[in-house]
Amino acid sequence: MRFRVLTICLVAVLAGVGLYPWSGVGADGRVAVTLQISGPIGPATSDYLQGGLDEAAARGAALVIIEMDTPGGLDSAMRDIIKGILSSPVPVATYVSPPGSRAASAGTYILYASHIAAMAPATNLGAATPIPVGGTSPLPGDRGKPQSDEKESGNTENEENRQDDRGSATGGADAASAKAINDAVAYIRSLAERRGRNADWAERAVREAASLSAEQAAEMGVVDLVAADIPELLEKIDGRTVDVLGRDVTLDTKGLVLERIEPDWRTRLLGTITNPTVAYLLLLIGIYGLLFEGYNPGAILPGVAGAICLLLAAYAFQILPVNYAGLGLIALGIILMISEIFV
Repeated sequence: MRFRVLTICLVAVLAGVGLYPWSGVGADGRVAVTLQISGPIGPATSDYLQGGLDEAAARGAALVIIEMDTPGGLDSAMRDIIKGILSSPVPVATYVSPPGSRAASAGTYILYASHIAAMAPATNLGAATPIPVGGTSPLPGDRGKPQSDEKESGNTENEENRQDDRGSATGGADAASAKAINDAVAYIRSLAERRGRNADWAERAVREAASLSAEQAAEMGVVDLVAADIPELLEKIDGRTVDVLGRDVTLDTKGLVLERIEPDWRTRLLGTITNPTVAYLLLLIGIYGLLFEGYNPGAILPGVAGAICLLLAAYAFQILPVNYAGLGLIALGIILMISEIFV
């Protein structure tokens, strides 16, 4: 009976994979597909957007519009999204909306990668400095703390010794931080140069966590335009020429029918699991669950819950793709059913 229930659940999950509801296609077949990024960017967001881009290309859409409101997200998921945009045969317009939204951190990179970068009034972008999972400071050690009275009195020998000890302990962290920042700078500058946008400010957004309002971004050449809504966006970009896979494409956006691809239940569920706060909590539950099971053999529940949470956390942090994470959960279920026979 348990095996039948597991099989039914698995079939239901597989049936939901890749299903993106459409509201219908206009009579002339000219459509603009709209996708949505709302909240932190993770592997579920990446899968949804790449699936939407593929579906738009298969439908022969004239334009893809990504409505975005995000505080940032995982670097690996962001890069997967950008690869999808750069390889898309359909022009992509990323639009930060509605008013009050933001394209912080990873959202700034996605804006720079898009063929058209647009923002609604009262929105902002920037603060693109890479931060390690857990939110540790990019300045390791105790820099920034008030100087001791000992140093002020001129006795610097102990302070120098402490700096030497601290340097040996934090040199690796300094190097790792510098590598991450330099890599991010090179990446966002390459995107800016590809799209002809302000590369110097892009570097400031990474190194100094600089941010801009929509109007300032348009004035400085960071984004292409500011539009109050999607109809105004379509009106303003009509006739623009963009580079799509090495060829110039002139946008004809008049009379486009908007077709929204909504995230399905699977994407929403995985999006909740891959929220950085939830993922970090799953990681902690998994570690402490296994530790508690190790100290109390036979408790069963902590070990089972810990193993499940660790697999989910591995997917949330993109250590495992969703297929392997699902396979791991199925294998865990089979192991538990076999062990139940003997226990």
